[in-house]
Amino acid sequence: MRKLVYLLILGGLMPNLYAQGISDVLRYSQESVYGTARFNAMSGAFGALGGDLSGVALNPAGSAVFLYNYASASGGLVDRQNDILYSNTFNTSADIDAAITQAGAVWVFGNSSDESDWGKFTIAVNYELQNNFDNEVVSIGTNTIGIDQFFLNQAEGLPLELLQLQGGESIPDLYQFLGETEGAAAQSAFLGFQSFIIDPVENTPGNTAYFSNVAPGSFNQEHFRVDSGYQGKYTFNLATEYKQSLYLGVNLNAHAIDYRSSTFLFESNNNANTAIDQIGFEENLWVLGSGFSAQVGAIAKLGDILRVGITYDTPTWLTLSEETSQSIETRRILNDNSTIIEVVDPRVVNIFADYRMRTPGQVKASAALLFGQAGLVSFDYGYKDFTEMQFTTNDPFFNIQNALIENTFKAASSYRLGGEYRVNQWSFRGGYRFEESPFEDTSLMGDLTGYSLGLGYSLDNVKIDLSYATAQQDRSEALYGTGLTTPTNIDQQMDVYTLSLGFFF
Repeated sequence: MRKLVYLLILGGLMPNLYAQGISDVLRYSQESVYGTARFNAMSGAFGALGGDLSGVALNPAGSAVFLYNYASASGGLVDRQNDILYSNTFNTSADIDAAITQAGAVWVFGNSSDESDWGKFTIAVNYELQNNFDNEVVSIGTNTIGIDQFFLNQAEGLPLELLQLQGGESIPDLYQFLGETEGAAAQSAFLGFQSFIIDPVENTPGNTAYFSNVAPGSFNQEHFRVDSGYQGKYTFNLATEYKQSLYLGVNLNAHAIDYRSSTFLFESNNNANTAIDQIGFEENLWVLGSGFSAQVGAIAKLGDILRVGITYDTPTWLTLSEETSQSIETRRILNDNSTIIEVVDPRVVNIFADYRMRTPGQVKASAALLFGQAGLVSFDYGYKDFTEMQFTTNDPFFNIQNALIENTFKAASSYRLGGEYRVNQWSFRGGYRFEESPFEDTSLMGDLTGYSLGLGYSLDNVKIDLSYATAQQDRSEALYGTGLTTPTNIDQQMDVYTLSLGFFF
């Protein structure tokens, strides 16, 4: 029973639309390992190292490790492959896209005073890709539950007169009115009613009960979801060195979000006595957001070999805006067995009031062993409490979402291990990472496991780096939050290929 409740919650994690729910806050609270190729090749285990601009985005003290001014830019290919099981039918889908994963520079300023314990200080600016949302999931199968149940559930309790066009009223007019006064569920119910999927039990103005014109039986379903967009972090960094053994730094971060999702469900049936034998239902979501966070960090040298690091990331405070649209098309069977296509496309974009959220903070501890010019081994541990995710907009709906967050999520740890071996001008790298599921019920989202490899070459003042990183995670999602809640099980592998070019100046 508990898993069923969680699956219904996960229906809100799918963009069926109006995703102002725990989907948003979870989506923007997680981040992948992108950045420079050297950073990726070592699975992001850079908290005690520094000397890399993605390492600076991880631990702000890392810029003080640089000896000279340095700039780098990185780009890569992100390849997502999904193995999908829906209603006992297996399917695969894939998406590959190019992305700028990092771009930045650091300036090193020496201290002219020979008597001061404070050495150089540094200023850095950097862009880091946190999430690439490009993805495609195709769920295909035969089901005993139809999408009509979604519309039926959305309509229950609504007075019939709200779904009927009044004199001189158009479909766009009423659809927009329902969105402004009754909400998203009423708009979906309106589409179901106007496309003849549902009808009232009694054709009277006070009616609030409905039935489906789709006969029960077997349904062939194809559900497509295409996501795109990114989440990026723009960092301004200050750091300094104390007695050549302690590095201290602070980051001020601006965040940008552009997330788009389109879903389309095509359903057909040959059920006896059905009045509707085909349904095509489309929904679109666009989210824009901005936010702020800060980081403080330190790296200490404990002898010639050992370094340790500590970082605290504040929560990220985000402001988001959403736009949505819907349309539906059905094939209706008339009494003489002829068919007619019913299209309901309001061509109305719903624009929602901005809302605010807070993602959880994080503490990271790191240690590294450096073996002179021969190489190094580095380990990072992170702790993030996902129950601290919160909507900060004062609204009863968001208060309900905050209660769901507390009961659905948990604190999770992450582990990163990286190594580098140098031979003359060549560097050979590898890494491993493991991230615990943020869910109490790990069958909804499993742990993440990743591996990485890389190669670097230094020539005078120029550095060229290549990396390959792969990560695997499985999850279970409901297509819709009500009615059609059959779970889709997804085993996703994400491969990232990165090329970085850096130079000292």
